[in-house]
Amino acid sequence: MKKFIFLLTTAGALFGCRAYEGNGYGELDRGTKGRRIKYQEASPTGMVYVPSGPFILGTNDQDIAHAMSATPKTITVDAFWMDQTEITNYEYRQFVSYVKDSTSRRLLAPNFPEEFTIQSEEGETDENPPLKWSTRINYKNPEYLAELESMYYTAEESLFGQREIDVRKLVYEYAWIDVRLAANVRYDYEKKEYVGTIVKPNGETEEVKNRGSFIVRDNTLIYPDTLCWIRDFFYAYNDPFATRYFSHPAYNDYPVVGVTWKQANAFCHWRTSMSNQRSNRYVAGHDYRLPSEVEWEYAARGGLQGELFPWGGPYASNREGCFLANFKPQHGKYDLDGGVRTVAVGLYDPNDYGLYDMAGNVAEWTANAYDENAYSVYHDMMPTYTYNAKQTDVAVKKRKVVRGGSWKDISYFLQNGVRTYEYQDSARSYIGFRCIRSYMGTH
Repeated sequence: MKKFIFLLTTAGALFGCRAYEGNGYGELDRGTKGRRIKYQEASPTGMVYVPSGPFILGTNDQDIAHAMSATPKTITVDAFWMDQTEITNYEYRQFVSYVKDSTSRRLLAPNFPEEFTIQSEEGETDENPPLKWSTRINYKNPEYLAELESMYYTAEESLFGQREIDVRKLVYEYAWIDVRLAANVRYDYEKKEYVGTIVKPNGETEEVKNRGSFIVRDNTLIYPDTLCWIRDFFYAYNDPFATRYFSHPAYNDYPVVGVTWKQANAFCHWRTSMSNQRSNRYVAGHDYRLPSEVEWEYAARGGLQGELFPWGGPYASNREGCFLANFKPQHGKYDLDGGVRTVAVGLYDPNDYGLYDMAGNVAEWTANAYDENAYSVYHDMMPTYTYNAKQTDVAVKKRKVVRGGSWKDISYFLQNGVRTYEYQDSARSYIGFRCIRSYMGTH
């Protein structure tokens, strides 16, 4: 009996004691002061939760094109958040407005430092002080106009003397750490240096010196190519869409188009930066990004296994004959589904995850590079295949996976398992995008 009591007491000492904060006796705390509350991720605005789980990736019907690039394969996907709809013109214009505003502040800062930069403490100098965002820019202020002259079209390019922003000056500069580059390099703890070389996205080979070698910098013109409406359908009258689609408030809730793959990635980076500025000091920031093609297909299926379309079933219309998406029905009778070209997001019923327009309206960029044989080498857990092609690369290396089909496609391209591609530097009137964000933790 005494032996049993001794063992019970020992077990209580091992497993029953509460952790102490800073007691110095080797007890592990469950978190420093102020961090005992269990982390619960809040629902991001405009996003829906997509739970983790397995599914069969690939085609569920005949391979009409005989491409054999989507052989069925069982895949498991982690949980993530996804935009409920495609990014709209109104949402993308916020990005354009930010770039315009930040460019203006950089031009004004040298001559108006107290108004547009955060000043260092007395006695300290900062060659590149951070911008101050609290000061509102009055674009009619005569003192500002001279400094901002380079942002506007010249007299030769202006229309009827109107003063308009030169959209070619709206460039978003950004940087990120490429963890895949870092994963291929070893750190020698004895020599206290990195060992190995890396190939940067621009194709240059570089000896690794420190963590700065893993930083990738880029800059991108961010204004959409509004002339894509004419370029894609040259023998059609799409001129009003070319001049009004992105800027007119009538199209605020329509999906943004004319955006390249690089511009979509720049938008994700900007959105991440804005989100991180609002994050509290105890929680790491969240990265917004384009979905991989596997995440996109998993989300499009809405938890339905083996179905052709996001709404389930083998047809693009319901029992009453109403079409369930915006596409090209009945050999070109575009308006039968409710829209001749694009329509406002969210007009058709969502899938079972609450995601709208995962088929039709506009096709969507994914993060993946396109390769016909990708499925044969994909890992069965969160697979992806990415390649940030250089401008000098051959065209085949610039292909990116596009999913979902669009307003100009027949129903075949609306199927969950059908994959196609577009070149990363191409802007189309039928391709948009939406963002996702990984779920923190396992769920």
